Amino acid sequence: MKKTIILFFILFSSLSYGQEDYMLAERYYRDGEYEKATQLFKVLSDKNPFNTTYLKRLITSYQETSQFETVDKLLKERLIKYPTHSYLYVELGYNYEKQQQKEIAKTYYDKAISSIKTNNGMGGFIGRLFNDNALLDYAILAYEETMLYNENANYKFQIAQIYGEKGAFEKMFTSYIDLIDKNENYLNTVQQFTSRYITDDRLNNNNALFKKALIKKSVSNPKDVWNRLLSWLFIQQKEYEKAFIQEKALFNRNPEYIVNIIDLGYNSYNNNAFDTAKKCFDFILEKSPFIDQILIANLYSVKIAIATNQENIDSLFEAIFMRYGKKSTTLKIQLEYAEYLTFKKNEPEKAITILTSAMEIAKSKFQKAEIKLKLGDVHVFIGNYNRALIYFSQVQTSIKNHPLAQQARFKVAQTSYFKNDFKWAFAQLKVLKASTTQLIANDALDLFLIISDNQPKDSLDLGLQLYAKADLLAYQNKNTQAIDTLQKVITNYKGQKIEDEALFKQANLFTKTTQFQKAINNYSQIIALDKEGIFVDDSLHQIAEIYYNELNNTEKASEYYQKIIFEHPSSIYLVDARKKYRKLRGDIVN
Repeated sequence: MKKTIILFFILFSSLSYGQEDYMLAERYYRDGEYEKATQLFKVLSDKNPFNTTYLKRLITSYQETSQFETVDKLLKERLIKYPTHSYLYVELGYNYEKQQQKEIAKTYYDKAISSIKTNNGMGGFIGRLFNDNALLDYAILAYEETMLYNENANYKFQIAQIYGEKGAFEKMFTSYIDLIDKNENYLNTVQQFTSRYITDDRLNNNNALFKKALIKKSVSNPKDVWNRLLSWLFIQQKEYEKAFIQEKALFNRNPEYIVNIIDLGYNSYNNNAFDTAKKCFDFILEKSPFIDQILIANLYSVKIAIATNQENIDSLFEAIFMRYGKKSTTLKIQLEYAEYLTFKKNEPEKAITILTSAMEIAKSKFQKAEIKLKLGDVHVFIGNYNRALIYFSQVQTSIKNHPLAQQARFKVAQTSYFKNDFKWAFAQLKVLKASTTQLIANDALDLFLIISDNQPKDSLDLGLQLYAKADLLAYQNKNTQAIDTLQKVITNYKGQKIEDEALFKQANLFTKTTQFQKAINNYSQIIALDKEGIFVDDSLHQIAEIYYNELNNTEKASEYYQKIIFEHPSSIYLVDARKKYRKLRGDIVN
């Protein structure tokens, strides 16, 4: 036992020592002290002849100090001693490449490739070495040779990435699709990597190349996965109707794909493609045998009806409740109805009646929390702030550390702000800025900055009170009154920080109410007031978006996207602005 302990101690000590030597050698290597690195890596490589990291570092250190002959001798001795280590031919060739002796280099590269036929276990490593040395064509050849002689090998992914590095996008897409053809488990990975090269523009060259490769494969070897990929491509291009056609084809072959149609419905709805969203959810209502899917489809049917200002919305809700009842299973639809009655029809008392009844049939504390949050919203709408705060606080305490509790905390802060209790709102928001829920964290930060930037230290908060009143009116969907109240802030508090805030919020409300020229005027005033102000890049982007999406003035849109690119290079809108500017200019964006 004692001998075992001693042997273990000696082994552990030698390992620790070796690790310390490696760390020191690596530090010398990274600092460019190659002579010192060489001495240490030589010892490490001699002691560990199968450690390719030590050998690679040693070779590079020699080459950085122009000791090419030493590298040549070292590698040839290794090949004599370990003839199966055919990857060493790559390093030998690269050693000559660095001396501009390309013909000699080629002979060794060819030897490395030839060795794969009888030693295909080295093929993947040879391909990686070629890739590491930026010998991309040889890397592709090595991977292809390996797959030729080893049917279990699959290097399509590596080959696709190399084609991407070379800018050979058509071959890259073909390789990715071949990879999926061999193993469909790579679908999500391929989507992730392909999304780097395609855009939302269907005329983009890469989009067209990907679609071409996909259709070619689907013709030669039909599979469901090609419909799935086509649907995914159409969604990237915001062609939701075309995606729906693909998803229906999938459903016709396998009813399990109905979940994809639900997801497409969500996606279409969230991107305001309401026609396609309606078709998706109508399809679910017609085809699905599952009550939970049917209720989801009914929920989104009424949400679409509200978003598109359809008539007889009350009748739609009543028909759903008549058929499926006001039960815990239809709670989401009841909450949506309460939202509609309050914020669209200005019937908050009726909404409270519905929510109070819903509380009696709620089956979990989470359902009760959702109802209380909605009750709180309705009471804020009618000005019953204290009642609203009670509901929000109950949610906070009943389901601590849950996203609904964070939402409740934000609503406490927002309600306190509406009732001009700015200090308490500020304290709540300070905590919420670090929320794990990104949307809540962003909303909290925005409101936190409004209060912190505009709350006077030694005077009355009259400007902030007036702004909060406008904010409440906007929350109540009383947009005209909100716009008028913000105008008072702009008129009475010129030159103060709150003027920017009021101009920006009023501009957003002008956009919401389709008063686009008034919105542009407001954004332009913000830019003129302070070219270094925090709202300048936001305003430039909003003007560009109005010209691009609403007024169909591509020349003016291009002008404002260009201002973001050249005058605000650190803006969060830079990537979007550059993409749209290049598109409007007619560039082929790869």
